[in-house]
Amino acid sequence: MFDLGRAIPNRPVAVRLHTDEGIYGDGEASLSYGKGAEGAYGMLESFLPLVLGMNPLAHEVIWDKLHKTTFWGQSGGPAVYSAISAIDVALWDIKGKHYNAPLFELLGGKHRDSLRCYASQLQLGWGEGFELGYADDDYARAAKRAVADGYDAVKIDFMSQNDAPGKPMTYEQRKGLLPPKTVRMAENRVAAVREAVGPDVDIIVENHSQLDALSAVQIAEAVEKYNILFFEEPNTPSPKTARFLRDRIRIPIANGERIFGRWQYAPYFEDMSIQVAQPDLTSCGGLTEGKKICDMAHTYDIGIQAHVCGTPLSTALSLHLESSIPNFVIHEHHVLNLQKNVRELCIRDYQPINGRYAIPELPGIGNEWSEKAMSEASRKRTFVLN
Repeated sequence: MFDLGRAIPNRPVAVRLHTDEGIYGDGEASLSYGKGAEGAYGMLESFLPLVLGMNPLAHEVIWDKLHKTTFWGQSGGPAVYSAISAIDVALWDIKGKHYNAPLFELLGGKHRDSLRCYASQLQLGWGEGFELGYADDDYARAAKRAVADGYDAVKIDFMSQNDAPGKPMTYEQRKGLLPPKTVRMAENRVAAVREAVGPDVDIIVENHSQLDALSAVQIAEAVEKYNILFFEEPNTPSPKTARFLRDRIRIPIANGERIFGRWQYAPYFEDMSIQVAQPDLTSCGGLTEGKKICDMAHTYDIGIQAHVCGTPLSTALSLHLESSIPNFVIHEHHVLNLQKNVRELCIRDYQPINGRYAIPELPGIGNEWSEKAMSEASRKRTFVLN
């Protein structure tokens, strides 16, 4: 695990699998921010011995073994699915290198040569370092910086902070019916960003599931007139409350960061309660499961924006998937990926140009852990087939 420092506690969990033919593949578990990195690390310690000696090209067979024979794998939560993801991603990296092909070719080819992306989490500022916003002008200034860099879409959590510096909003302040002052604070911030970026830049409202169904409706109704692209994680992921929201607000709803595997996604698709699915390939079950989720979503005309809040490894991985599916919407470029200590974790630092990402052309993922990352990992464990 790598500790990225105190600004945003983030501890990526990495895996590297070696084959007897001298090929290795790298994978990542995204259960790294918030609480839980240790859980993903521990789950990997349990799961990795199960795949030693198996054919690394048989990723479907290995996926099914991890899911079906580990007891807790079925209907698993984030620790289970993150561990499966890390192993599965490393297997796909091996497969690409074995066939000397980039992953998008193994997935069926590219629908597009570059991907539109948005500047993500601008409540933390935009650029090297973090500048936590609380005043209307703080949000507007960060958005203008991103637009100056060529982005035509931004995402902001407008309710992460109170209207005073260093005072995050508490859960108690965001549940139930909100007082007019709180709703007005959020609306004023959205209005300031819209005025700063003009009518031709998309705004995505982030919420990190901190509202509940009632307060999410209030906020959606207040900001709808600012032409919001979609409302992300408006409340705690739940098919029932997602349907409640869908029936009451007109802004498209996005969700998926905390929805794991195709079985959990199914009810959201079946009743059309989300319009943009956001599987994270390093926690939803890997590329194998992520592709299935995308194909299921396409059946219901639901768009895909892969959730990306990890290292440059997960960025490159997501670009391969998003380029290869017909129902791609937009790519997430997190402010975390502008930070030097994150960019140094891999040997290649893919960055968008004028708000668009090129697709890696190298075999496999097209990226791997750097020597710096491998040598400075805070915890390590090696498994060798006897």
